[in-house]
Amino acid sequence: MQTAGPIAALVVGGGFAIAFVFGAIANKTNFCTMGALSDIVVMGHWNRMRMWLLAIAVAILGAGLLAYSGQVDLTSSVSQRPRLAWLSLLVGGLSFGVGMTLGGGCANRNLVRLGGGSVRSLVVLVFMAIASYMTLKGLFGQWRSTLLDPVSVDLAEFGWKDQSLATGLARLIGLPPRTALLLVVSVLAPTLLFFVLKDRRFRSNAQQVAGAMVLGALVVAGWYVTGHLGFGESPETLENVHFGTNSHLAESMSFVGPLAYGLELLLLWTDRSLHVTFGIACVAGVALGSAAVALATRRFRWEGFASLTDLRNHLLGAVLMGFGGVTALGCTIGQGISGISTLAIGSFIASAGIVVGSVAMLRVLLWKDERAARPVESRASGRHLVYPEPPG
Repeated sequence: MQTAGPIAALVVGGGFAIAFVFGAIANKTNFCTMGALSDIVVMGHWNRMRMWLLAIAVAILGAGLLAYSGQVDLTSSVSQRPRLAWLSLLVGGLSFGVGMTLGGGCANRNLVRLGGGSVRSLVVLVFMAIASYMTLKGLFGQWRSTLLDPVSVDLAEFGWKDQSLATGLARLIGLPPRTALLLVVSVLAPTLLFFVLKDRRFRSNAQQVAGAMVLGALVVAGWYVTGHLGFGESPETLENVHFGTNSHLAESMSFVGPLAYGLELLLLWTDRSLHVTFGIACVAGVALGSAAVALATRRFRWEGFASLTDLRNHLLGAVLMGFGGVTALGCTIGQGISGISTLAIGSFIASAGIVVGSVAMLRVLLWKDERAARPVESRASGRHLVYPEPPG
């Protein structure tokens, strides 16, 4: 493994620091998108979902400010490419949503749980990394590139330089790009903030409100580190490039692809073309930040699988998350917060797919639980048995 240059080292170090705080706060506040959806489906409780939406609103405001002021060019991110592969984004999002429900949480949640001592999450993350790598460069990648990616819309043919909502508005009504950006951010972020903060119970929970705001700000910090501090002239090509990222573009918090690159780095450690990147540092930072909180609060507990069925569900969920996260270009954080903060249309498609997939799987699991708990009538005696029907 070769040593990174000074700018890349700054980007990697900044990514680790940002992710360390992210993991600590996510642990402390029990931040989890899948858990938020479960709270709504099972109990009708919206507090954790409001955390996610508040983090998105803060990220939109911060990223919009960076773009408007010229500090960061958000169009130089993977999510802003003008080719809108809508089928990949939708299928990937649905797969990830189903997977995170079976796998006990998204990539971020499993990293947080790993920091808290969950061996179960370690297994999920390893299988997620394998499936992610297979989707980037292996068998799953062949399916993705031949069946899903070709179904797309090239927005460049319509004069779009990227897939931002602001660009679409500018093209639609003839506004200058910066004015359109300001208008979209000024409408979208306050709308989210109004919905989130109108709930008195959520407003009174200072820990959740402050935690969500900091998490959103950390995503903005990620854009600044890779898009501003990490942007400079390459000594080899004399062209301006983004240092320290796997995509060689501006990046912020995301975990599925970086898990694959982290696995590749560990397996091919002596390959001098490979090195620690912003994304890999973020993966390590979240787990270690969560571990710091778990140890400090004496909540570190070793945790394994409850049963063979539990193991089976988590492994299937891990594979679906690995495939879906790469196909959708991100997870609940990578697309749900980082991608949406750039106003990319594809990020909204992927995030909607994740939500729909997770809610659908939650309802299936609830139906199975209710069916298993329902007393069944004995054919022999006509009486109700006192034990439930075993799960199907």
